[in-house]
Amino acid sequence: MTRGMQQVAIASLTATWAVEARAEAETGEALKTNFRLFPIGVVEKKGEGVRLRIFDEFVEGLLGLEGWSHVNVIYWFDRNDTPQQRRVLRVHPRGDQENPLTGVFACRAPVRPNLIGLSVCKILSVQGNLVTLDDLDAFDATPVLDLKPFIPPDAPNLDVRVPAWARKSRPNSP
Repeated sequence: MTRGMQQVAIASLTATWAVEARAEAETGEALKTNFRLFPIGVVEKKGEGVRLRIFDEFVEGLLGLEGWSHVNVIYWFDRNDTPQQRRVLRVHPRGDQENPLTGVFACRAPVRPNLIGLSVCKILSVQGNLVTLDDLDAFDATPVLDLKPFIPPDAPNLDVRVPAWARKSRPNSP
């Protein structure tokens, strides 16, 4: 698919979603819409280093990213993408049976209906199509869906509440 065809497909998808969302708002009926996502790159995790290798067709989108200290990395939990994993709605957070059974929307479990991951990462460098990060809670070769700069007002600094299990020290993750 050429870049122009992708843009048309994305515009079409956006228009379809907008029409269905308006219809849902008017009728009160929930409509299911399928979305197509296109990876913009992949995670490269070798030893201590973490890099995002952005595909050539998206490199222009990195312009100015080096001016930011942190980035929201949105990625796909591709190794969990099975019909069974998408139906898991309750887990013991962090795989620890001592943690209470919790809904996937109340924790950061990699199993969920839509396998979207989100991590805020410190940017170490941006060179060509490579974004080097301090760390990322994702496996090597994980598809990257999007990057968005982290803006301090995005993080609340008052009245943050977390359950007791989330305050325990976190074991090393992938």
